Amino acid sequence: MKVIILNGSPKANGNTAMALHEVEGTLNAQGIETEWIHVGHKNIHGCIACNKCWDSGECAFGDIVNEISAKMRDASGLLVGSPVYFASPNGTLLALLDRLFYSNLHTDWTMKVGATVSIARRGGATATMDVLNKYFLKTNMPVVPSQYWSIAHGTEPGEVAKDDEGLQTMRQLGLNMAFMIKSFDLGIKQFGSPKIKEPLTETHFIR
Repeated sequence: MKVIILNGSPKANGNTAMALHEVEGTLNAQGIETEWIHVGHKNIHGCIACNKCWDSGECAFGDIVNEISAKMRDASGLLVGSPVYFASPNGTLLALLDRLFYSNLHTDWTMKVGATVSIARRGGATATMDVLNKYFLKTNMPVVPSQYWSIAHGTEPGEVAKDDEGLQTMRQLGLNMAFMIKSFDLGIKQFGSPKIKEPLTETHFIR
């Protein structure tokens, strides 16, 4: 059982990374393997709606997005962290997630578990968390809860370490994520996947 961790901050070892490491430590202690990928500092192009991925199964840009797609095939979950930029996630991370999830709309990620971490100086963290969680909810991926919204606060490097409630929330997030991964694995083995066994129906209201 493995979780892919995406650090969406430009800073490799900033407050976002610190919060993600808190979740990661709990996952590892629960026997869940993790793989860390720093993406927030990369030059990642946004989706251009070419739809070539629908035929090839891969994004046409052929960059880190396809590398993450390949890793997700065997992963049990995805943990995404972002700083708050104008009450929203980092734009580089959003460009990556748009392409990652769009190019995998025909890939079965049912019951792979999704969790998010949002770091803010003050406000906008819940709005950021809401944006990130919607990627999971579109693709049959259960969203991991915690004892509070999965946010922490800090501005200067290392300041998140002073947010005791935030760090505790991260540890609970890790415990819940590990529990969900293990539970869904058992459930699928016993009952099978809940993925609907019929062709996708799309309703278009065309006049």
